[in-house]
Amino acid sequence: MGAGSSSIIELASNQYLKRFVSTEIITANDPFWNQLLSFTFSIPDTSSDHRLLEESVTSLYVELLQNHATSGNVASLIHVFLSRATELKASAQCDNVFTWQAYNALFIVRCVCKLLIQHLSEDEVIEVLQTSPTPTEEDTTPKDNSTLVEDLVTSLVEVIVDVPLVDLTYSLHHEATTTLLVLTSALVFASGELCYLTILKMLMTGRASIHACLFVKTLLKRFMAQDKPPVKDEGGSVVLGLASGLWNVLTLGLVGSGEESIKKGPESPLASQSVLLLLVLANHYTADRTTRNPYRQALLHAQNFHDPAESTPTQAAATFKLEFATLYKTLYIHLHDDQTTLLLYLLLHKNEDFRTYVLSRTDMESLILPILHTLYHAPDSTSHHIYMSLIILLILSEDDSFNKTIHDIPLKNITWYTERLISDISLGGLLILVVIRTITYNMTKMRDKYLHTNCLAALANMSSQFRSLHPYVCQRLVSLFETLSKRHARLCETIKMAEDLLEESENDMPDALSDVSVLEEVLRMVLEILNSVLTHQLAHNHNLVYTLLYKRHLFHPFSTHPNFQDVTQNIETVLSYLMGRLETTKRDPGVQDVQEVIQQGVLHLPKDRLKKFPELKFKYVEENEPEEFFIPYVWTLVYHKSGLYWNPKCICMFDPSQPDG
Repeated sequence: MGAGSSSIIELASNQYLKRFVSTEIITANDPFWNQLLSFTFSIPDTSSDHRLLEESVTSLYVELLQNHATSGNVASLIHVFLSRATELKASAQCDNVFTWQAYNALFIVRCVCKLLIQHLSEDEVIEVLQTSPTPTEEDTTPKDNSTLVEDLVTSLVEVIVDVPLVDLTYSLHHEATTTLLVLTSALVFASGELCYLTILKMLMTGRASIHACLFVKTLLKRFMAQDKPPVKDEGGSVVLGLASGLWNVLTLGLVGSGEESIKKGPESPLASQSVLLLLVLANHYTADRTTRNPYRQALLHAQNFHDPAESTPTQAAATFKLEFATLYKTLYIHLHDDQTTLLLYLLLHKNEDFRTYVLSRTDMESLILPILHTLYHAPDSTSHHIYMSLIILLILSEDDSFNKTIHDIPLKNITWYTERLISDISLGGLLILVVIRTITYNMTKMRDKYLHTNCLAALANMSSQFRSLHPYVCQRLVSLFETLSKRHARLCETIKMAEDLLEESENDMPDALSDVSVLEEVLRMVLEILNSVLTHQLAHNHNLVYTLLYKRHLFHPFSTHPNFQDVTQNIETVLSYLMGRLETTKRDPGVQDVQEVIQQGVLHLPKDRLKKFPELKFKYVEENEPEEFFIPYVWTLVYHKSGLYWNPKCICMFDPSQPDG
C-alpha cells in the first residue's frame, strides 16, 4: 500500500502496513497516514477475494494483536477516519482526496474489525479499538478513547445520511454500510443464547439513534434507487480531477468499461448491502421491552409520500414519507432475493399504511406472480424463502377484497408453469394451483408441519371467494384430497396390522398414530375448504361441482367417520341432490348433459338444506419468540449475500454449510 499500487500477495510485506502493526506509536496527525492511505489497491468485492485478502494478512493481524496495546495505532487510524469524515460531512461538495483517504482508512478499519470480531469477544474487540498508546516521556497523558467506538458508529451513520451520494462517493457509502454490518456481527460468533451486545446497543440508544428515522429512509431509498457503481475509466485520462488509478479504487473495481465488464455479485452492491443492514437493525431488539428499537419503529411507521393523511398524534414513533409506488415496484422486481422477500414480509405484517397501499393496487399480479414463481421452483429456493413467501400470501389472504380481486385478474401463457399448458386462467386459479403443489412438495420432501398449515390457512381464507375455477384447478384440488385419503387409508391399515402383531406395536404405534393425527387435521382442512366453496360460491363453481360428482366415491367413507361426518354433510347434500336430478334425465347422460344439470341444479337447490358453518378465517401470528427465528435467518442472509468472507469455523449462530435458510 502507500502511494504505489499493491496486490493482495504483496500485503504481508508492505512497508506501511508493517509499520502500522508494529510497536511504533503513530499519532493521528502523523504524515504517515497520508502515505498509508494513498494506495491504489483493487478492493475485493467477492467472498473468495475477501478470503484471499484475509489469509494474506494473517501474519500482520498476529503482530497487530501483539503490539496494539503499546502503539494504539488502531485507535489512531479510527481518529484519522473520523477527521476525514468530518471534513466530508461539513463540505457542501465532496473533496477528492478526503473521499479517497476516508474510504481507504475505513476499508482498513473494517478489515481489522472483522478479524477481531471473528476471534475475540465483543468487549475485547472494543478494548483493542479504543486502546490508547503507552505514554511516553514527552506525552505522559494518554488520549481518552473511551467513546471512540461509539464515535465511529455515529460517524458511519452520519456519512450515510449526510454525505451526498454521487459517483465519487459511491464506494464510500458502500464501505460505510458494510462496516456497520461488520461492527454489528459479534452476535454471529458468540457462543450461547442470543444476547444483546454493546455496539448494537449503541445504535439503538446512543447518539446514532437520533438519526434513526432519516437513516432508515436513506437505506430504503438506496434499495429503491438500485444505483449501479460508476463505470471506471480505463484510459489514462483524468476523471473528475482524479488519476484513473485512484478512480479505479473509488469505483470498487466492481464494474469495468463498456461491453467487457464482468459483473460480480449484485448489479447494485450498495442497494443490496443497504437492505441487509436494514434487516439487521429492524430484527434486533424486538423482544426486549426495556430498549426501544428506533429503526424498526421508523420502518414500520413509514408513510406514503402521496398520502394526504398525516401521522396520528398517538403514534409514538417518528415517521417519514417516501414513494410507496417506487418501493412496491422495486420489491416485486427483486422478490427472487430472500432479503427482499423478508423486507416485504416486515412491511406487510407490521406497516399498516403499506399493507393498505398494496391491497389497493390494481396490478396485484405484479407482486403475486414472482411469489408464485418462487414457490413453484421450491427445490431451487431455501426453506426460509419458501416459508416467508407463503406467509406473505397468508397475510394478503386475510383481506376479503384481495381474495375477490385475484379471481378477476386474467392471466395468459404463464410459461414457467410447465406441468400443463394453461393458456387462460385467473390469478386466483394459478395461486391455488401453486399452493396445492407446494403442499404436495412439502409432504414428499420437506415434511414441515408449519408449512402445510400455512398453505391450507391461505386457501381456507380465500375459499369463500373461489369463483369460476379453471377445470384443471378443480382437478388438482380434488386430487389433493384423493392423495391424502389414500395415504390415510394406508396408515390406518398399518395401525391395524400393528395391533395384530402385539410384539411390534410398542415400537410402531406412537409414530403411526401421530402421522394419522396430523393427516386427519390436513384432510379435515381440505374438506372444510371444499365445504366453504359450496356454501358461499356454489352458483359460481360449476367446474368444481362437476369434478366432485365425478370423484364422489372418495367422500363416502368420510361421511360416516366421526372426525369428518359434520364437514362432509354439505358435500354429500349437494352431490346427492344433483345425482337425483341426473337420474331423471337421460339414461346415459354425456358431459354436456351433466353440466346442464349442474348449472340448473345449483340454482334450485334449497339453501336451507346446507348446514351453516362459521366462515373460515385464519390470521398469521408470529411465534412468541420471533427473534429466535429471524435473527439467525438475517445473519445467514448476510453470510451468503454480503460478498464478505466470514470464517465458517468461527460461526456459532447457524450452520454455515447449509444453504441460506
